[in-house]
Amino acid sequence: MKFRSLLLGALGAVVCVTGVAVSKAAYSAEQFIPMLVYRTGPYAPSGIPVANGFRDYYTLVNKRDGGINGVKIVFEECETKYNTKQGVECYEKLKNKGPTGASLVNPYSTGITYQLIPKSAVDGVPILSMGYGRTSAADGRVFKWVFNFPATYWSQASAFVKYVGRQEGGMANLKGKKIVHLYHNSAYGKEANPTLETLAKKYGFKLTLIAVDHPGQEQKAQWLQIRRKKPHWIFMSGWGVMNQVAIKEAAGINYPMDHFVGNWWSGSDADVVPAGAGSKGYKSATFHGAGAGWGVHEDIVKHIYGGDAAKAQENKMGEVLYNRGMVNAMFGVEAIRTAMKKYGNKSMTGAQVRWGLENLNVNEARLSELGMKGFTQPVKVSCSDHETSGPVMFQQWDGSKWSFASIWVPPMRDVVRPMIEKDAANYAKENKITPRKC
Repeated sequence: MKFRSLLLGALGAVVCVTGVAVSKAAYSAEQFIPMLVYRTGPYAPSGIPVANGFRDYYTLVNKRDGGINGVKIVFEECETKYNTKQGVECYEKLKNKGPTGASLVNPYSTGITYQLIPKSAVDGVPILSMGYGRTSAADGRVFKWVFNFPATYWSQASAFVKYVGRQEGGMANLKGKKIVHLYHNSAYGKEANPTLETLAKKYGFKLTLIAVDHPGQEQKAQWLQIRRKKPHWIFMSGWGVMNQVAIKEAAGINYPMDHFVGNWWSGSDADVVPAGAGSKGYKSATFHGAGAGWGVHEDIVKHIYGGDAAKAQENKMGEVLYNRGMVNAMFGVEAIRTAMKKYGNKSMTGAQVRWGLENLNVNEARLSELGMKGFTQPVKVSCSDHETSGPVMFQQWDGSKWSFASIWVPPMRDVVRPMIEKDAANYAKENKITPRKC
């Protein structure tokens, strides 16, 4: 397994270290954050911009701000290739690094997240699975160490159905409509199915579930089935090469692209560019902006790339998944900052960062200070609610860029939250967990 470390010293110099164990004595006022990445393999087109977004934001905080309240961020990449076994190995190798161990872990894989959930409480390392992972982990009474804000797969699926209802002129008009869920045949891809099945019964639409096996390069049979079904809408939970293949296949059968909606892992630049003009009109969910038009991007160009915007763009700055990695890193940094308000400006332990995550409150004023006003929505986490049920935006590809194509759509919390609590209660019973009182 190859490792890539990036240590930022007191003068802001960048030193890359590969495969070198760093002793705990080398860390004084530093905060270690492991980075599970996939820059290689079939999911690299999705993994690279995410990893770059994390890297650049952590580097920005160090160079522009001198760290988090004077505590430098130290991070190290470990290549998972989006493989669950390799991801768990990466976690085990990195969890004890730094003066206080790993601050938190961002698995960036639902499969890896599922495997780490039982380990997190034992190891004292909180999991931030931002918008992915086990949906019922939103119930903080049962899943004390797991956070999946700003919204879960179930909330996202409910927002999609609400969005379709609005496009059809009202929720009552969903009755009899045919909707296909084209999903990656993995724990991740299946997550939305229970919500979609529940909502199909509630609103009377005809749901067809169609799986695509890893990695998703072969989809001829699935699209023949879709062609026969003639669905009014398609919702896709894909990842990596699966997305671009699906969009090409949809264009090939002249499916109306403005009725083909990906989830927020199926709406990146790498998904639509390969299909060329055929992808024009395709939509996807999101919870942040696309492009590089925010103040935080200006700061990245200035402090990391020496004013060279072209170089920043070569590193995927402004692409959807780069921005997602960046906003994910921001939430982690702000959780550490929140913890410091209680425990002091020093290296935080995983347990202290867990408290910071549970008391995180990134409001409009703070987003403005971070150069992210209008870029994403505020987040306020609580003991019982580790999701926050943030609203979902739908964006559309015009052939050259993504633009917002809806207002912010609130999830159907009245439907989703009871499902979350029921699943969490079952997990607690199976694992002999006594839920906390919040």
